[in-house]
Amino acid sequence: MDLKDGAAIFSSGGGGSPEAGQRIVDDLVSEGCTVKLVDPSNVPSDARVVNFACVGATTAVEYDPLAAVRTLKMLEEAVGFSAYATIPVELGGFNTLAAVDVAARCGLPVVDGDGAGRSVPEVHLKVYTLDDISMTPMAVSDTHAKNMIIIREASDFQTCERMTRLLATEWNQSAYTAGRILTGSQVKTSPIQLSLTKSMQIGELLRTHENPIEVLLNETGGLKLFDGNVRFVERKTESGFTFINIAIKGLRQNDGSTLELKVKNEVLVAYRDGSLVAMAPDIITPLHFQTGKCITAERINEGDHLTVLGLPAPPKWRTPQGLMLWKDVLERSEILESYVAIEELATV
Repeated sequence: MDLKDGAAIFSSGGGGSPEAGQRIVDDLVSEGCTVKLVDPSNVPSDARVVNFACVGATTAVEYDPLAAVRTLKMLEEAVGFSAYATIPVELGGFNTLAAVDVAARCGLPVVDGDGAGRSVPEVHLKVYTLDDISMTPMAVSDTHAKNMIIIREASDFQTCERMTRLLATEWNQSAYTAGRILTGSQVKTSPIQLSLTKSMQIGELLRTHENPIEVLLNETGGLKLFDGNVRFVERKTESGFTFINIAIKGLRQNDGSTLELKVKNEVLVAYRDGSLVAMAPDIITPLHFQTGKCITAERINEGDHLTVLGLPAPPKWRTPQGLMLWKDVLERSEILESYVAIEELATV
């Protein structure tokens, strides 16, 4: 439970439903399944580690553990190798647990790291792309493994994203992927290191402290962006994404102000009274105002009382190469502002 709740804090309102993640945890416990967490530094250099994830619209997440395992096995058979471990592609209340589940059911460890340090809206939007690690070969399956495809090569990272997204759209807006095969040497340098341990620590703080949001801010170096009641939600699911616009009417110190959030699976940008207060790659996560637990964007409804936090992005995303990769995604969502770090925006 701590991993699920902690990973969701870094989800920017995406990453799949934490409730779906909790069902994975409950099923593993009831079936007596366990999984070993391995430090990246302890992975043999010649080992092969597979990134596993569910891809598609956040409103369409389903999970069939046997189909998920079949997706990994198809990749192994097609390429001719045996995975040493899995690693989550991102941090989120569901997607992180999906990679853990596949590892547990295959008798493999899961690497203490992930491919983004947050949840991300597109398949190629991983720190691996910055290190020029190929996305292919990749296995893609529908959520019940009735349709399964191997993408052996793609001309570039964006093409691989589009191919995967088209398949997810065809298969009821959701698909499983197993790919980004990392060597043990790459595992030690490319992913966000020890992020699962960090997530579990955050989850424990949420569970054990009376003032969880204050503790979160201290632990993450984040900022409280807003507190208020949701007065407007507009959502649609198409092309393998969930698009949402949210307006929050301020309470207490934010009385008289409005926060607007723009979502493409994850919250990409936040405006307070029309002025920019946070944007990706920094993490913008809506929380329950008392428990501090993430409420993913697709579950937000009018009248909900939310606290919205802004957390600094992992350093890799704030490099010129990282910001350029995000700029492309943001511009296609008609977000045209130049990136400014949340801590700098807070001083404006």
